[in-house]
Amino acid sequence: MKPASGAGPAADLLARGEDCAGAIGALFETVFTNLAQWRTVLVDLLAVQPVRGLDQGVLALVGGELTRPDPLLVGAGFIAAPGIVEPTGPHFAWWLGPQEDNPLLGTTTEPSQLDLASREYADYLRDFTALEWYRVPETTLTRHITGPYVDHLCTCDYILTMTQEVSVGGNVVGVVGADVLVRRLESDVLPLLRRIGAPAALVGDGGRVVLSTMPAAPVGTLAGRGRPGREHDPGVEIGCPGTSLRVIVAAAEK
Repeated sequence: MKPASGAGPAADLLARGEDCAGAIGALFETVFTNLAQWRTVLVDLLAVQPVRGLDQGVLALVGGELTRPDPLLVGAGFIAAPGIVEPTGPHFAWWLGPQEDNPLLGTTTEPSQLDLASREYADYLRDFTALEWYRVPETTLTRHITGPYVDHLCTCDYILTMTQEVSVGGNVVGVVGADVLVRRLESDVLPLLRRIGAPAALVGDGGRVVLSTMPAAPVGTLAGRGRPGREHDPGVEIGCPGTSLRVIVAAAEK
């Protein structure tokens, strides 16, 4: 569908959709700004060999964001490439914010580090470099959003993961990242979608619904172009600046 020109309901709808996409892009830009700042500090930490005090150094970086009132981030940290911290296998300097009735951790009041040894089902992480949240920023050297997907390691809930490669001396040594609970986004994003004045959804790069104002398009389902679930009706797609996310606005019923 071509963007509407001139005045009229279609142009107003498109303008509201663009406002929504812009606001969502700005929200995620705050996360990527944090990643960029953490990345700069991590480069200095990792340039010293052997690497010492990495886990606590990462906590010092991310702890403030994880413990602020009503935090946007549920987890954050650094995942080192094989051989950078441990001789073999992964090293996750990854921290979770305080949790309430978490299926794995129960209720916590302080940040806690992800303990892979306690996750017997985490064997798939032996080849974690093939996973999207690591592979894409490592190969493209650009920031990336993965999801929505169900996080079986930490939250047992739908999340979005934002990652950026970390390089030292021209070599990728890992990724810095942050997780956002989809249900935490509801308070920020659903009002923006509702202001559009038509059925709308926020979708990820793979076309999966992050949030929507349509009961027929719940989180995690695949959206067709335009109105989720309606391949014949193209509607309008608007990119959220600085991200791979898109706002999809359904075309008017005929």
